Amino acid sequence: MKKHLRHFAFRLENARQWLNATIAFGVLRALKLLPADPAMNFADRLARLIGPFTSRHKLVLHNLALAYPEKHESDRLEIALASWGHIGRLAAEYVFLDQLFDYDPKQDQPGRVEVSGIAEFTELHDHKRPFIVFTAHTGNFELLAVVGATFGLDVTSLFRPPNNPYVAERLSAFRRKRMGSLVPSHAGSAFALARQLERGGGVGILVDQKFRKGVHTMFFGKGVQTNPLLAKLVRQFDCDVFAARCIRLPDNRFRLELEPKLEIPRNGKGAVDIEQTAQLLNEKVETWVREYPERWLWYHDRWDTRRKL
Repeated sequence: MKKHLRHFAFRLENARQWLNATIAFGVLRALKLLPADPAMNFADRLARLIGPFTSRHKLVLHNLALAYPEKHESDRLEIALASWGHIGRLAAEYVFLDQLFDYDPKQDQPGRVEVSGIAEFTELHDHKRPFIVFTAHTGNFELLAVVGATFGLDVTSLFRPPNNPYVAERLSAFRRKRMGSLVPSHAGSAFALARQLERGGGVGILVDQKFRKGVHTMFFGKGVQTNPLLAKLVRQFDCDVFAARCIRLPDNRFRLELEPKLEIPRNGKGAVDIEQTAQLLNEKVETWVREYPERWLWYHDRWDTRRKL
């Protein structure tokens, strides 16, 4: 009997995930019937309406209260609604990504996408050496992988597939077509990244995700666990580290920034300090989030408190 119940529960959950994916992709296909700008603006408004009714909205408000205890509740709610709008835009931008990314290093004419840090991109292309670029879930972070490919950089990006397998399959196919080599985060992914660095290539990593077995660090003045992978790779391969982010601009435009090389903390023996490096990453991400708080994905359980809500 228990076996049959487990089988039924599995099939029921699989059906739920299929239905959710079908609805989501149906909405995106409908958006594609519109011109890009009206579609993205509509997705923003729709997400602001739907977001507060989702199960994640309570976590969004809780995270904002942790990060900004000094703000009034109404101000945090305003950020939460804007964050849902940002998520709606992000979803719609997948549909129009081929139209949105119009940056060409050989052209001076401005378009939707502008790039800051061209000297760094050119240096990495012309002088081959292992490097790591890290970013966070700010703006349309997916565009960073596209601009790396535009500059001819050999970058393998680590990504966490969505929990919904139907969404994960479609999203992975979309990313592979436009963003170069991808490695899903799972046991063994570190070895794939290490091989890429051994070949003198680059690695892209999102560093603001929850990681329960990480090193203890601080984020917005609260304790979090941070993945030590980047620091360990730097210690092993002595590679350069760069911070990159996407900033939303008015009129559905974007600025992609590659910052100058970071100085990595080292201990008294000259080795990379794992804990201090992880903290440095958090501090960089925090400066980005504080600058544009509505453009971070607050529904991430970064402080690992969802089970307590």
